[in-house]
Amino acid sequence: MTSIVQIGLITPSSKRFVSQNKRLLLPLFLLVCFAVPSLRDVAITTLSDAFFQVSVFVAATLLIYYYAIERLPQLELSYLSAKSPALEVFFAALLGALPGCGGAIIVVTQFTKGQASFGAIVAVLTATMGDAAFLLLATRPSEGAVIMAIGLVVGTICGAVVNTVHKHDFLRPSLKEQTRQVKILPNRIIRVSKPVWMLAIFPSLIIAFLIAFNVDFNQFGKYTSTGIHFFGAGMALFIVTVWAYSSKGETYKQITSEEDECNPPSKVVKVLQDTHFVTAWVVASFMLFEILVNVAGFDLKTWFAHYAYLAPLIAVFIGFLPGCGPQIIVTTLYIQGIIPFSALTANAISNDGDALFPAIALAPKAAIIATLYTALPALGVGYGLYFISY
Repeated sequence: MTSIVQIGLITPSSKRFVSQNKRLLLPLFLLVCFAVPSLRDVAITTLSDAFFQVSVFVAATLLIYYYAIERLPQLELSYLSAKSPALEVFFAALLGALPGCGGAIIVVTQFTKGQASFGAIVAVLTATMGDAAFLLLATRPSEGAVIMAIGLVVGTICGAVVNTVHKHDFLRPSLKEQTRQVKILPNRIIRVSKPVWMLAIFPSLIIAFLIAFNVDFNQFGKYTSTGIHFFGAGMALFIVTVWAYSSKGETYKQITSEEDECNPPSKVVKVLQDTHFVTAWVVASFMLFEILVNVAGFDLKTWFAHYAYLAPLIAVFIGFLPGCGPQIIVTTLYIQGIIPFSALTANAISNDGDALFPAIALAPKAAIIATLYTALPALGVGYGLYFISY
């Protein structure tokens, strides 16, 4: 049989283009879904739900968070360690428990500079949930607060135990190993999206809150509900497209992690970068779920109900993957009622978010060992919650 490659539909140049622009595959896939009649309604509804139920709340949460955290002092862990090793581990876990990966990256950087212990690394990687925390807090704030509290407690305990077993400078890289390249990404496409967000954010928040309270939009007019769906779908497609053009996505990291901070730093731009990243992965997971259920007839909820005992273990293994993208998929499955809280907790403890990338680059041995260490409490807490029916 003649292959597609042989008849020239997939040329070397097209393969090279795809390999160098992997992020573009998502908006192209969405356009294909719009073009296929059987998928069009599913795509519009899914994108609209992703925008109003996730993107809007994530953007608002991020904006509040980044302006609030600016007022918090970034204490040097070396000072805390000299004053009290237990205080150092607790503060490292606290930085990890905060939403996002910024706190964890701070601890990783201080570890490579000799200002933090290996126990602090384990504490922060155990406590962090990464950018998936923003998604959970925006949609399920009470569960998000519980996960943060669990991460803080478990991270503090694990960090303290590790420091009693290992020396303060265990697996700390030498000065020769501490090389880091600073890469400033172009942010013109992000800045283009800024006025769009400024126009859309407030009416979108109002609509999102009305949706949250199950308001029937048809009472405001015959085509109001349809118009809102199209607006939400259009905004989600716009966000995904901006995310796709923000970076080529040549590497695994560029696809699964948030963008590097732009120069000069801007809180608004950072909020948009993170919102676009979270939205892209939520849209991808939403669409994958809908296609599996509505097209392929695969019932994930029934599968996990039959094999619920595997959910925490699978969640822990997904947590080993660097980057926040895979973890956002796990959180999305929980929000949709597919996996239990025990699996979400296991993933939250085992995953290291984007902090694993600088950890691997700056201290690879420490990153691997610390990640393996986080699996133990993840399995323990995850299956503990599973056996008490969570």
